[in-house]
Amino acid sequence: MSVFFDPNAAAMAGSGIYGLPCTSEEAEIIIIPVEWELTTSYNRGTVDGPNAVFDGSMQVDLCHHDYPDLWQHGIFMDEFPKDLRELHDKLSPISEEIIEAIENNEIEDNIVEYNAKYQQIEAGFEKMFAWLRERIEYWKSKGKIVGLVGGDHSVPLPYHQVLNAKNENYGILHIDAHSDLRESFEGFRYSHASIFFNIMQYKSVEKLVQVGIRDYCHQEKQLINDSNGRITAFYDRDCRRRMYEGESWKDVVADMIDKLPEKVYISVDIDGLDPKLCPNTGTPVPGGLEYEELMYLLNMVRESGRKIVGFDLCEVSPGEDDEWDGNVGARVLYHLCGISL
Repeated sequence: MSVFFDPNAAAMAGSGIYGLPCTSEEAEIIIIPVEWELTTSYNRGTVDGPNAVFDGSMQVDLCHHDYPDLWQHGIFMDEFPKDLRELHDKLSPISEEIIEAIENNEIEDNIVEYNAKYQQIEAGFEKMFAWLRERIEYWKSKGKIVGLVGGDHSVPLPYHQVLNAKNENYGILHIDAHSDLRESFEGFRYSHASIFFNIMQYKSVEKLVQVGIRDYCHQEKQLINDSNGRITAFYDRDCRRRMYEGESWKDVVADMIDKLPEKVYISVDIDGLDPKLCPNTGTPVPGGLEYEELMYLLNMVRESGRKIVGFDLCEVSPGEDDEWDGNVGARVLYHLCGISL
């Protein structure tokens, strides 16, 4: 990093994420942006989440409260290929057409036509996943800490394919309003609502600890109950009740961390936070974590001595009239970088 860089100055036009001037070679942390959302059925916009986070990062002061020297380690954002973004934009109307047909009960009357459309969507996912696996493997081979920023929550699957291929046993800390454990949703195999069902097929994943959960279906609840402890859900309402009845957030977090193995992957869906912090996200739900509750939880994972093997931030969606979601997302991402060092 340039010896002339002033971390106290405003971010300069043309600089990298967080206004840092470092190259990919100099940076210890690589963020891979994934501009992809083909299965979101409520509010779309997370495809532009990486750009919103990048823009929001320019307003982040570099002296992190817990990790003041974080900026010196260097953070670099990779590029999402233009051809994949073009593919996404071509497939997006097709996925929206499928979802609309489901809502209008039109699929069965045109099953052959819609099966072909589903195959197009799945093929698009497979192409994007192949690229993402290659990028994760490439940067890890360079000794980099690698994080993802989406995009909807379907995008982290290749990261776990890479970890599983290395037979690296680990657990997952999953912060989200939703369990994302549906076998499929609206017919999409790679739905954002199915990401952890898909990930849990990999034997390397010893444990899934879910935090902030407050929206789920019967199938998901049954899967959790039948997992023999492999999946533990800290439902938001249960955690709040414990706190209302006298326990502290410290007590609750200690129970969460106790469930995690030595190596941990962290997956943050921004809607795990109270929706006042992410009003434009795809599927906001009342309740959720306060910002500082999330910061405390993440810090305690690090302070417990657990090794962070990867992380992602998903479902940030820019608003039409403000940069609030990107602003919050950039700060969550900066903290994820800090605890990963």
